[in-house]
Amino acid sequence: MSMSVGGEGGDDAPISDINTTPLVDVMLVLLIIFLITVPVVLQTVPLKLPTVRNEPTVTKPENVNLSVKADAAGNCQVYWGIEKVDSKTLLDRAVKKLKDEIAKQGGVQNVTPDTLPEAHIRGDQNTPYKCVGGIVTTLSQAGFLKVGFISQPETPS
Repeated sequence: MSMSVGGEGGDDAPISDINTTPLVDVMLVLLIIFLITVPVVLQTVPLKLPTVRNEPTVTKPENVNLSVKADAAGNCQVYWGIEKVDSKTLLDRAVKKLKDEIAKQGGVQNVTPDTLPEAHIRGDQNTPYKCVGGIVTTLSQAGFLKVGFISQPETPS
């Protein structure tokens, strides 16, 4: 490497231009290193995620329809059909519903998961998770095997 200290016309003033070639070389090398190492660093667990499709729900008369929303104070309001219930009443009704359905089918030996009633939960969009989670927990304690969520399908634009 050499440095030019003189300019045209015999001036003894140093040239103030910076040689940017080494800087560009270093940046290109770093870019190549990052392009090679980023795919190695990003590790993910291989999963097969479910595909979303809109299936209409077949509502059977023995299914339980629940609605949940929160009032202005943030308290959970649960409705069995159109009747407001608290968590103890919800548990008692769910247990009674399953016992009646088992008796109707002629005993436990005749019951299959497909013949048991399902619980369908309609949750308001602004309902806190604790309200919906509490209902799911209560229904699983009662013995419901299938709990589904009812949603509003998107309108085609």
